[in-house]
Amino acid sequence: MSVVRVTEITASSPKGFEDAARNGIKRAGKTLDNIKSAWIQEQRVIVDGDQISEYRVNMKVSFLLKE
Repeated sequence: MSVVRVTEITASSPKGFEDAARNGIKRAGKTLDNIKSAWIQEQRVIVDGDQISEYRVNMKVSFLLKE
């Protein structure tokens, strides 16, 4: 029997949403083993003046627990 756990993380990038998601998964992989999927729950931008300075994603990451 497999058990999956879900954790919520927020990641960012100055380049775009896809890069923010990649950064989040890469960082989560340093701590979590067996990552299987991620669900992007929310996307936001940080605005400085009239320019977007940062893209942020809030995601739920699913990973298998070790038996």
